[in-house]
Amino acid sequence: MSATNPVQQPVGTQASAPVPPPTVNGETVEQVLARAQAAAQAKRLNEATGICADVLAVVPNHPAALALQGIVAAMAGDPERGVTLLRQATQIRPGQATWYAHLSSLCRTTYRIEEALATGQESIRLDPNNPEHLVNLSLIFVDADDRDRSMACLLRALGLKHDHADGHLALAQTLLATGDFDPGWLEYEWRNLTEAGKATMPAMTSAPWNGMAIPNGRLLLVGDQGYGDTIQFARYIPMAAERCQELILGCSAEMGPLLANIPGVAQYCHRWTDVPGHAAHCRLSSLPYLFRTQPDTIPSGIPYLKADPVRVAQWRDRLAVMLPAGRKRIGLAWTGRPTHPNDRRRSLPLADLISLADAGPAAFVSLQKPMPARDLESIVRFPGMTDLSDALTDFGETAALMENLDLVITVDTSMGHLAGALGKPVWILIPKAADWRWMLDREDSPWYPSVRLFRQQKPGGWNEPMGRLRTALQGLLAGLPSGPAGS
Repeated sequence: MSATNPVQQPVGTQASAPVPPPTVNGETVEQVLARAQAAAQAKRLNEATGICADVLAVVPNHPAALALQGIVAAMAGDPERGVTLLRQATQIRPGQATWYAHLSSLCRTTYRIEEALATGQESIRLDPNNPEHLVNLSLIFVDADDRDRSMACLLRALGLKHDHADGHLALAQTLLATGDFDPGWLEYEWRNLTEAGKATMPAMTSAPWNGMAIPNGRLLLVGDQGYGDTIQFARYIPMAAERCQELILGCSAEMGPLLANIPGVAQYCHRWTDVPGHAAHCRLSSLPYLFRTQPDTIPSGIPYLKADPVRVAQWRDRLAVMLPAGRKRIGLAWTGRPTHPNDRRRSLPLADLISLADAGPAAFVSLQKPMPARDLESIVRFPGMTDLSDALTDFGETAALMENLDLVITVDTSMGHLAGALGKPVWILIPKAADWRWMLDREDSPWYPSVRLFRQQKPGGWNEPMGRLRTALQGLLAGLPSGPAGS
């Protein structure tokens, strides 16, 4: 036996042939998962899930298939399953920064803040120069009330990628929430370059408006964001109208009947093809920036929206028949648009408001449109309440109904903005972390004097603010002195 050949075959055996890599229907696992990734990016979620399942049937617990299946599950509305699958993937194959980043984001969504921080920080340890992961971690630090570290993450991300639109928007939201409006509005303009922002308007052939006077031309203002944002920034319309010959408003058909009555609006259009020629255009959400708004210079003429008196009278008659006499009328809205990126945090099932039903002698009115099927059984628990969604054909109709109410109680949806713009007393349940417009640690709002905020103390924790709101409602119905904002 040669001393130079330490690896020897046992007598009577042959060298083992290399084991071929597993295949799925004739393709390598890598090829199959690439197809699943492409399907997920194209939002063909069922296809992506099925492909991952095919891989796992051949190679059980394949970590990349588990990770992708977890990401797709979250995209399909099941973040809990996403957390479970991504945990498995990272345990089997540690060291994949992107998996930890996805896991941290889903832990944040499901209120596992400590795990979100740990996995988010691990994603940065593994890939310290990834701006996407830094922006993701910054959001988790906001939830953990550590805004200094959140800001540090954002500045590092923007240092690595100067044009990171989502990073600039996150920075804007932090600045605006803390009342640092000058740099906040400047950064807020980056929202138009995010993937979501790019889709809000078609290619425009008119000039972007910079606030200049246009004495001989039309200005088009566009409600470019959600219903609540459109209502919040509609207060600037008369100010813009003073700087042009004629103002055209582009907004949704649901908003038109309400906003068309704002002083200065010459015409409103809800289809791009109906917009007349104009010299310049501007997004409604850019007006605070153009008018250099500070917390103490927010236009404060409340109400700045008014309901049609004829509609108001019609609802007065209808409610007189529907509701018991002599009771305060309380409007309720408990869930928002399901596609809103923050909807999981802000919306509630009606059953979670059931403690309000017996807080005192009140008559309840649903402001919900559409009415979630899951909540139909709970309606009967609230005195006087029925499903009015078919009658609430547009925001003008809802405003007319609100004018006949004593108080509106809502989660953070357009109903809070509408009540505030009408000057109606409104109590809003605010999730943690709150949207920038509600600022930090205050029960009132510089945007709406009639608002009273009931904030979560920890992400996902509704019991505590609901308890305070019930106590406040009991006091109101018993005729005790009012709380902040006179409500």
